[in-house]
Amino acid sequence: MGFQARLQREWRFLRGLTRTLKRVKSIAPDSPNLVCDDLEAAVDQWSARTAVVFEGRSVTYAELDAIANRFAHWAKEHGLRRGQTVALVAPNRTEYLPIWYGLSKIGVATALINNNLVGAPLAHCLSISGAAHVIVDGDTAEAFAAVKETLARPMTAWTLGAAHGDLRDLTMALRSCSQLRPDRALREGMTAKDTALYIYTSGTTGLPKAARITHSRAQLYMRGFAGSTGARPDDRIYVTLPLYHATGGLCAMGAALLNGASVILRRKFSSTHFWEDVNAHECTMFVYIGELCRYLVNQPEAEGERHTKLRLIFGNGLRPDVWEKLLQRFRIDNVLEFYGSTEGNVSLFNFDGKVGAVGRVPGYLRSRFNIRIVKFDVESEQPVRGADGRCVEAGIDEPGECIGHIGADARSSYTGYADKAASDKKVLHDVFQKGDAWFRTGDLMRMDGEGYFYFVDRVGDTFRWKGENVSTGEVAEHLAGVPGVKEANVYGVRVGDLDGRAGMASLVVGDDFDIAALTGFVDGDLPAYARPLFVRLKREIETTGTFKYRKVDLVEDGFDPAKVKEPLYFKDPAKGYVKLTKSVFEKVQAGGYKI
Repeated sequence: MGFQARLQREWRFLRGLTRTLKRVKSIAPDSPNLVCDDLEAAVDQWSARTAVVFEGRSVTYAELDAIANRFAHWAKEHGLRRGQTVALVAPNRTEYLPIWYGLSKIGVATALINNNLVGAPLAHCLSISGAAHVIVDGDTAEAFAAVKETLARPMTAWTLGAAHGDLRDLTMALRSCSQLRPDRALREGMTAKDTALYIYTSGTTGLPKAARITHSRAQLYMRGFAGSTGARPDDRIYVTLPLYHATGGLCAMGAALLNGASVILRRKFSSTHFWEDVNAHECTMFVYIGELCRYLVNQPEAEGERHTKLRLIFGNGLRPDVWEKLLQRFRIDNVLEFYGSTEGNVSLFNFDGKVGAVGRVPGYLRSRFNIRIVKFDVESEQPVRGADGRCVEAGIDEPGECIGHIGADARSSYTGYADKAASDKKVLHDVFQKGDAWFRTGDLMRMDGEGYFYFVDRVGDTFRWKGENVSTGEVAEHLAGVPGVKEANVYGVRVGDLDGRAGMASLVVGDDFDIAALTGFVDGDLPAYARPLFVRLKREIETTGTFKYRKVDLVEDGFDPAKVKEPLYFKDPAKGYVKLTKSVFEKVQAGGYKI
């Protein structure tokens, strides 16, 4: 990279970083300024502007605030007080943000629960919320009714849909509630370290955990993206991600609502209507999760997809192969990729658009960031410690676990989960010196010589085979480039009495996919230990509500044709990929192949 190019890169990075830090600088855990105060200030500044557009209905900032105030007075009238929690189980809708925004005005926290959950996972999330009241709507009332008798404590259910049975009519109750702001004295004495929300992990490997989101943490999300995106009052941000998670519900909403911009909200993501919506509403930004972008590039060409008013897209999890296709096909100029976790204290931004990087920490600013990468033992799933008992930093381009130093300020604090035991498991002690504490992200990353960070894999997803570490993420990226492969989910499975785990890939494929040709592609692109030994063809890959792949069920199924009814293949050392029949399965398990 030439001097001029480097200068431009540093300018873009520093401009984005400065803009972001300026917005979050005043956030402090002990501050009496809460996230609802931030939103009220935005309402006062842009009261007449359009705040949210949803299914043909537009509401202004003032109207959004009035809706929130009704929820605040409703809660107050029903005895809800500071420190208590209300559970919310609903899809994206106009009232979603006003519900938790309004409750926060009187010090009540809201547990944002995945509206797609049913059965035991839903009951689990409701029970650990500690809430005595739950808000549902026409889409989720039935799921709640099916689990209410199994909850840890009785819950009063209020519905924004048709009331029947034990459901109470919330829409009717709100009509008698004031639209005026509740007295701020109701939250007097509260500080930003108090709980505003509970946001649940995606449950990719088990039951979801409730991350405790303090007011300061919610402010970091909302103000941080208000700064990092550089959104303006004339921006229109398309949000199809679920509002029960931080990326859509806090990052995107903050980018818009703290800048006087408008949110174009959709109930759920639709790849077939995506570009139609973007153009119809003249959207200038959209927020993404990586797999959302993969769905878009896998769709047939849509009218207007190259002729939009988009000037920026922002989100996380965008794989390099999709990134390049996205830029070229849809003529998108600017991508703001970021890294962060709901419960963690590590955040990174890729302000200058380096393809594949999740963020950057230049060497000259290293001391200003709480982020480090430490050497990691894949088998024990623990950071490596040296003879002195301390962790060892990974070298340039060496994969290791990304960790974040836990401090007292808002940016580096760690609030963890509602479950203290789960919170404690995520903390490393005596890492570089006695008494220090660091948050474990659970993500393996590497950093190059210029300070760019690259996601490698989730801890637990990387596995060992033939004495080597196999990154499921890197293998999936290679497979995504195979003709006919639309999606690839890679994981490790046990094979008989052999050490380690062998690679297996679940693939969603098109009509042009050729299993016979797959052998040549993996042999040419991947080292022997990383080539998937087993392949499973699926119509679609199960994901969480935020499009993260669920692997736990796939790992449990393994490559047993008695469990898996979809097409299965085994990489025969002599023939390449062949159908995995019962006899082949038994021969593999008995060690009949030299694998």
